[in-house]
Amino acid sequence: MAEDKTGNDDHLIADGVDEEPVEGNRRLYTGKSLIIISAAAALYAAFHMISLNGLSISGLTGGLVVLPLLPDFPLETWNFRIVHVAGALGLGFLLYSASSFAESEADEKPILSYIAWLLIVPALFATGTAISFAAEIAGGVMWNGIDERIKFNETYLFGLPLLAATVGAIVLSWFARRRRDRLVVSDLVLVVCGIAVAVYLIAIFGTLMRNATGTPFAPIGMSLAAVAGTLLIMELTRRVAGLALVVIATIFLIYVFTGQHMPGFLQSPEISWQRFFSQVYTDAGILGPTTAVSSTYIILFIIFAAFLQASKVGDYFVNFAFAAAGRARGGPAKVAIFASGLMGMINGTSAGNVVATGSLTIPLMKKVGYHKKTAGAIEAAASTGGQIMPPIMGAGAFIMAEITGIPYTDIAVAAIIPAILYFVSIYFMVDLEAAKLGMKGMREDELPVFSKMVKQVYLFIPIIILIVALFQGYSVIRAGTLATVAAAVVSWLTPHRMGIRSINKAFELAGTMSIQIIAVCACAGIIVGVISLTGVGARFSNLLLGLAAHSQLLALFFAMCIAILLGMGMPTTAAYAVAASVVAPGLVDLGIPQLTAHFFVFYFAVVSAITPPVALASYAAAGISGANAMETSVASFKIGVAAFIVPFMFFYNSAILMDGTWMEITRAAATAIVGVFLLSAGVQGWFLGARAVWFLRVALVISALFMIEGGIYTDLIGIGLALGTFALQRLIKPKEGALPPVRGMD
Repeated sequence: MAEDKTGNDDHLIADGVDEEPVEGNRRLYTGKSLIIISAAAALYAAFHMISLNGLSISGLTGGLVVLPLLPDFPLETWNFRIVHVAGALGLGFLLYSASSFAESEADEKPILSYIAWLLIVPALFATGTAISFAAEIAGGVMWNGIDERIKFNETYLFGLPLLAATVGAIVLSWFARRRRDRLVVSDLVLVVCGIAVAVYLIAIFGTLMRNATGTPFAPIGMSLAAVAGTLLIMELTRRVAGLALVVIATIFLIYVFTGQHMPGFLQSPEISWQRFFSQVYTDAGILGPTTAVSSTYIILFIIFAAFLQASKVGDYFVNFAFAAAGRARGGPAKVAIFASGLMGMINGTSAGNVVATGSLTIPLMKKVGYHKKTAGAIEAAASTGGQIMPPIMGAGAFIMAEITGIPYTDIAVAAIIPAILYFVSIYFMVDLEAAKLGMKGMREDELPVFSKMVKQVYLFIPIIILIVALFQGYSVIRAGTLATVAAAVVSWLTPHRMGIRSINKAFELAGTMSIQIIAVCACAGIIVGVISLTGVGARFSNLLLGLAAHSQLLALFFAMCIAILLGMGMPTTAAYAVAASVVAPGLVDLGIPQLTAHFFVFYFAVVSAITPPVALASYAAAGISGANAMETSVASFKIGVAAFIVPFMFFYNSAILMDGTWMEITRAAATAIVGVFLLSAGVQGWFLGARAVWFLRVALVISALFMIEGGIYTDLIGIGLALGTFALQRLIKPKEGALPPVRGMD
């Protein structure tokens, strides 16, 4: 139990939910280094907030981004994205180590630092050369890929020094070891290389070279800069998100230059390295939809989440959830569902939700009788749903809006019933498990006082403002900004008032939090670029059409498998971005509505976080619960199994995506909830207060499947079968009451 700031014992459970988790390879600076890095992270986030609210654009894909503080310096949209990626690269290499930390000064390898200091010379030389190119272009020099002088300078004075410094520093960083509070020199070289790439590309994109990409008129320096930039992005992604996405990106890059030798639909036209890389660092690849979204919507909502964290709203959400649901049977498990749904509004990452709420709910679930693997599985399944919880829904929803052109508000509205079905399905599974094991809830004296929690309901105001502003027709950027300001204002009604120092801290936190998602989006952009430039996406869609033999259900099954496979080990954002490029177009060609096709793929990319054998959310929960990771992932799959049926529900009945009359939508939601309950009862073997024998469980699952299609007759058959199952259960009279609770104890 914790006392609040006023000294009153309110049995508050959550304390520190809003604290930023520190990754194992994150450097922890002290002294002047800490001040400099903190200031850089804060300025990076503040730059985006100022820039986005000073936008003078004709659409996010064109026009000018005008910085209000620098009215004479127009920054084009492409250049804005280049700065966005370069800033994340700089912060990322300063904050995240490529190798383990040295325990003491004796463990450090000074010889590698000396070599790295030599590499900073070509890195600085390349940067200076890029600046000189910018000066020449500003002076009116016509820049192209044919002029021999320009070609020589770009190759030998810019490109080769840049590549030598980039490759050398990346390799050195893998072996360099320094203490956790010190910077590795090779990472400083990588920061300079990132600056060189950005300076060159901004200078070149200021000319007509944008229209020359992929042609002989494209300067070779553009290709060389793109190679260096691609290597930097992949290395940072490896540090912050693991190897899975990097390996997949590498396979796609290899495919570009070997595709002409591939059989069947994999065969692609021969593409030279210069032509490919002159295009991949444009809006056809790295600067395309994924970076467009990360540089606008995603970083804006990360700033919003950081402001909410600074005002301790996350702690309130979890305490409110305990007060509301803690007394129910299996109370902490119900709290995990409620709290994860609330946290999902501001934190769209599965593993992030697990860490934030699971550190509280998992130990308490174990305390009331859940097995440790079950406790971890429940938290993983509940936290995964945060990515489909409106209004923010994680990064994938913004990418969906960018790719499809469907307004974000329409996507958020369409997500309401699927999100309800997801959390209802988890709730039923948890409730039936608790009933089966005869569990009780937490005592009232162990929980926060609900009446006091209700008096603080004003802490929901920022989210309410966000929702209202979106549906009043404000842009996502303006609505997010208003909600962020509201978070700062509302904090003055709490003990955690946000002043200048707290606001600076929030911006610093946002800058740090954004690094991983920006790196992932940029790396996913590489894959999207390969798919776009080789045409493999269109050919795969044609193959999907052929395999499905014009059967939409079979095509959807293939799409489900691909989305889940992509999501195993990859963040949802990247998994959806790739699947949206490869799979969704084929589904649309089969006649499936665009929103349904993309939402179907997105939904399965999300639930891949709890799908064995690689289930990132389950692994994070297992780390907290102390259970075996694979056992936890299997248990989370079982708990979330009903969620795997939901996408087929909105395929068969579009009313679940809010497409229809209010009567149709209401009936679809009601019958879907009943279907999810029957499926949960069949899986858990517990139906209306009694155990269900195996053939009754089969009947319950069949009745649930009948209710998927959403037709009147199928619904009637499903309900009739469920009633028959209930009558048969009463006739058989299986042993009633709970199973011995000791079964669930550790």
